[in-house]
Amino acid sequence: MTLVGDVEMRRLNRRWRRQDRTTDVLSFQEGPLTPAGKGMLPFLGDVIISPVQVRRQALEAGMSWRSEFNLMLIHGTLHLLGYDHLTKRDAAKMLPLQQRTLKRLQL
Repeated sequence: MTLVGDVEMRRLNRRWRRQDRTTDVLSFQEGPLTPAGKGMLPFLGDVIISPVQVRRQALEAGMSWRSEFNLMLIHGTLHLLGYDHLTKRDAAKMLPLQQRTLKRLQL
């Protein structure tokens, strides 16, 4: 996981998603899952989070910064696992899963 400010997040979002604005979380996976050594988890990729944007969203939603941050970390990780929310059908799978994961981890 990498934390960046608004300027860097906007630059990344513009470069990789062609959206010239900041965002809360981006996920990057360079290729197939990297096999793990014995007793280790595979490397999934990187989750980039803008704590500044997360704070704004938390305030707008009436949530704690910590809850929103944890939600974005789960959200980004689900993207690395192949989930998406571009269609209603995909969102109907991913978004409830992120809420269940947040609740199950008690974050």
